[in-house]
Amino acid sequence: MTFDFAARVERVSPSATLAISNKASALEAEGVDVVDLSVGEPDFDTPQNIKDAAEEALEAGETGYTPSNGIPALREAIAEKLHGDGLDQYGPENVLVTPGAKQALYEVFQALIDDGDEVVLLDPAWVSYEAMVKLAGGSIARLDTAQYDFRLEDALGDLKGLVTDETELLVLNSPGNPHGAVYGETALEGVRDLAVQNDVTVISDEIYQEITYGDAAPTSIGTLQGMRDRTVTVNGFSKAYAMTGWRLGYFAAPEALLDQAGKLHSHSVSCAVNFVQHAGVEALENTDEAVEEMVAAFEKRRDYLVDLFERRGVDVVEPEGAFYLMLPLPTEDDHAWCEAAIEDAHVAMVPGSPFGTPGYARISYANSLERLEEAVERLDEADLL
Repeated sequence: MTFDFAARVERVSPSATLAISNKASALEAEGVDVVDLSVGEPDFDTPQNIKDAAEEALEAGETGYTPSNGIPALREAIAEKLHGDGLDQYGPENVLVTPGAKQALYEVFQALIDDGDEVVLLDPAWVSYEAMVKLAGGSIARLDTAQYDFRLEDALGDLKGLVTDETELLVLNSPGNPHGAVYGETALEGVRDLAVQNDVTVISDEIYQEITYGDAAPTSIGTLQGMRDRTVTVNGFSKAYAMTGWRLGYFAAPEALLDQAGKLHSHSVSCAVNFVQHAGVEALENTDEAVEEMVAAFEKRRDYLVDLFERRGVDVVEPEGAFYLMLPLPTEDDHAWCEAAIEDAHVAMVPGSPFGTPGYARISYANSLERLEEAVERLDEADLL
């Protein structure tokens, strides 16, 4: 039998990050020692109090369906967290809990994009944004921020020429994957002005919000005047609480959007896992110290990795948040370079092209100092730097 596949799935490619990770796993299965710097997840275990809360919920019988938009206790805890961030427009009724922030983004894109609707992405942009827009039938306009060292405030002139009254959505990710940039007030106010002027909705992906360094402090664009009702705030538990496998996220938005996205939610995933939602309440209420310790470790690794490259004459833009670094390459063919890195040096990284930025490789420094040093030494010895 020959399948006649839907056009929507043929518009997208498999995830580049998962493809690299799968190749690393295959080499490791053959006995090869691979330093895997491709994985976008913390290398820390979920804090014990969160695991205990999940166990207690299981023992209490919290194993059935929940309300589709999430248990009241978690929606209330999320609303309280958002209020602490200055997003006082969101109450529990404005929150929809999802199996991961990726699912939240997917539902929002599906609810807001019609065929041909334009979505603006700020490159380098997380690889799944493009796929989600294409699955919804939208078109993409891209802004290159790499030429400005990922500083959005320096790219506002270019953005002004890109955002028009034909633009339906603009996606912000700060702190960002893959560049680790944190957008300041000047950048956000510039985006706000364009969004209001052109009646554009902004999706603010804040999944790395808790992971910032030094004086960098992320601000949600939803706190700015004029953005209360045109911002969709997306977040989750995977990164800050080392809960990637738990699959728990959410988005907050005006109730009209929750009603429409909720249709897709109820007919697809039904609800997030019951006992995981109870663990999410514990994560929000009692895990600050564990998060701070993890962020301190990431900052130490960032500093060490930047120094390792600089000692070899490679200038990199120091990330302000998340746990990624964009490595400039000696070639524009980042796919070939990353292929050589994993085959010859046994170091796994993701090419920049899938993020919209050729000539770079994304490094995840969610790894030990020893393995980061080993990775850079291997790349140097393979004459790849």
